[in-house]
Amino acid sequence: MRAANPSGAEREAPVAEALRLHREVRVNEAAAEFIKQLAEAEGPNLRSVVLYGSAVSGEFHARHSDFNLLCLFDHLDAATLERIGPATRRWTRKAGAAPLVFSAAELARAADVFAVELVDIKANHQVLHGEDLVASLDVPLTLYHLQVERELRQNLVRLRSQYLAGDGRPRTLLSLMTASVSSFAALFRHAAVALGEAPGEHQKPLKKREAIDRLATLLDFDGKPFHTVLDVREGKVAARKLDAAALFHGYLAAVTRVVDEVDRRLEQRAPV
Repeated sequence: MRAANPSGAEREAPVAEALRLHREVRVNEAAAEFIKQLAEAEGPNLRSVVLYGSAVSGEFHARHSDFNLLCLFDHLDAATLERIGPATRRWTRKAGAAPLVFSAAELARAADVFAVELVDIKANHQVLHGEDLVASLDVPLTLYHLQVERELRQNLVRLRSQYLAGDGRPRTLLSLMTASVSSFAALFRHAAVALGEAPGEHQKPLKKREAIDRLATLLDFDGKPFHTVLDVREGKVAARKLDAAALFHGYLAAVTRVVDEVDRRLEQRAPV
């Protein structure tokens, strides 16, 4: 009996996995070298280097994800930046994202205004050097709801602006959606937390698809466009088979509903 021909997505899956493993090895080697150079340049001033994000949560994708590092120092002035600059630039070229750099005291003081980011980092991080200063970090949630709402609206405004700046071609639309879907999924998870419908930071955080489904149920919007975009991003669906314009219409409509509903519901919960 003749075997059925594999689909394009099935043929691409082993290639995507090989790319992921190759890039992980390459960037892990680069991270080790980067940390060595930081330690040599700063000595005890370098308190901690932490890996966070999709590389830790298990949702890393070779073509779209970055390796995110948080570097914490005792003091962080212009001289420190000058010393670590060359190594940091080499790391950024290989990893796709510059590291976040803070003094340990500064990060603790700024935790309230970076609550969204730090809740995620606390939930998914791995210490590569030094102390685990993140696990014990107190993240006040006094401004959390406001930050969730603001970042959702900022991402919606950015999505519209990038659409208008583009050429409207299918490839451009798909690129716009695949580039933004991870950020929206993360904010959907935080929106669910803000609305009291998902686990807090002390429990296992929702994965991207889980967060989309949870919020879609809560706010009554169609989450299918986000799943389709994630399928494209992960190589499970061939982009050429999709109506990119129709997909973008559904994607934008869902984002707009989320922003409006989160704004309305959080306003209702705000103290008078």
